[in-house]
This record gives sequence, C-alpha cells and structure tokens, in this order.
Amino acid sequence: MTDEVDVPESHPRYESLLTRHRIEAGVEQGVTHLQGLLAQGRGEALDYLLGERTIPSADAAARAAAAHLLLADHPVLSVNGNVAALVPGEIVELAGVVGADLEVNIFNRSEERLDAIVEHLREHGADAVKGRTADARIPGIDHERARVDADGIYAADVVLVPLEDGDRAEALGAMGKTEIVIDLNPLSRSNQVAAVPIVDNLVRAVPNITRHARELRTAERDELERIVDEFDAGAHLEAAERAIRQGELA
Repeated sequence: MTDEVDVPESHPRYESLLTRHRIEAGVEQGVTHLQGLLAQGRGEALDYLLGERTIPSADAAARAAAAHLLLADHPVLSVNGNVAALVPGEIVELAGVVGADLEVNIFNRSEERLDAIVEHLREHGADAVKGRTADARIPGIDHERARVDADGIYAADVVLVPLEDGDRAEALGAMGKTEIVIDLNPLSRSNQVAAVPIVDNLVRAVPNITRHARELRTAERDELERIVDEFDAGAHLEAAERAIRQGELA
C-alpha cells in the first residue's frame, strides 16, 4: 500500500511510518479513537526493543492460536478501532480461514463509530460483522466493552482479543473462554491471563496466525490438540520479556 503515505519504501522506517499513517487515517475516518494514537506509540516503543521481529516463541504462539481457532466450536475475533485501522483485510481473511465470527467491541462506544468500523471491515471483504446488537454483558466489568452480542463473544468458546483491555481479558477468562491475546507488553494483564499470549506486533501476528491456520486446516484433531498442549505460555512470556530487556535489536 505504497500510495498510503508519501514515503519511499526504501526509507529505513517505512513500515513504522506506514503503520502510524494507518492509525492517523483511522482517526480521520472515525474508526480509531484519539486514545488509539497513544496506544500505538506505546506498542511501537516495545516493538523497537523487541527488534521489530517475530521471535521464535511468538511464532509458536501464533501456531498454537491457529490450532485453538481450528478446534473451536464457536470462535470469535474481537475488533477494536486500532485493529480495524491496522489489519482490516488481514483480520477478515483470518476469520474466513478458521470459520470465525467478527465482532466489533470498543471502549469509547458510539453508534457512529460502530457503523464506521463495520463499514470499514465490509469494504475489506467482511460479509457479516457482529457488535451492533449488544444484547448481553460480560459479568464483572462496568464500562462499554462489557456490551457484547449474545450470539457472538458471549457465546464463544475461543476468542481472539488483540490489543485488549486487561480487565475485560480477566472477565472473559472468568467466563471460561479460551483467550488468544496479541499484545507487545509481556507484563500486561491481558497476556498474563491468556491461554495463548502472542507478544508480537499486530501487523505481523495476524498474518502469521492465518499462515499457520492454512497449513493446519487438514491436520487431524489429535495433531491440533498436541500443538495446543505443547505450547508453554509462561515460557513465551519469559522469552519475550528477556528479548525486550536485553534490547536484541535486529
């Protein structure tokens, strides 16, 4: 998408600048909240320390995430404003590969913003997007992200919650749901409570999960269960924290 920003691809910070531009454009389109700019900056700082790369344990986490989604009876991919701005086509593609529902769930909620995100996802290939009905609530939290569709996140057995609020991640876990979290902070509550924490940049992690899901779609159930059982969330978080603290820049 070289026409998105007037910076040559040869620029050493091209990918970073492109990502920032997508968030800025998301704000202008009413998809992303202004607070999303702050969240993006925090994540970019951590990614820089991580070496702006997918470490081996994060790739293993993406593979485990793919296995969970393929094993699920009712998988749902939760989408907020930053997700919609950064990986709209990629999240739609992942939903198609694993047979998951897409559901918009946002903290700063308004009908106008919901409509903008749903339309943005449809422009990138989504047929159906949940989140408008909001006829159920996640127990234990009082803000707008508690509002979910009864036949969506509320009924899901496996939920991908990228760029997640820690309190909602804890509440979803308390409901017995298997959570897959994408978060560049290995110390965040979201990563700490997730069955599969993926410490990686969203723009790398979502395509990685999709790649693994395509490879595993024909795998036997026993093989998928083995991948799930062998994944060590704690070891991945330790490896990611070590990489960030040591500053292993690529």
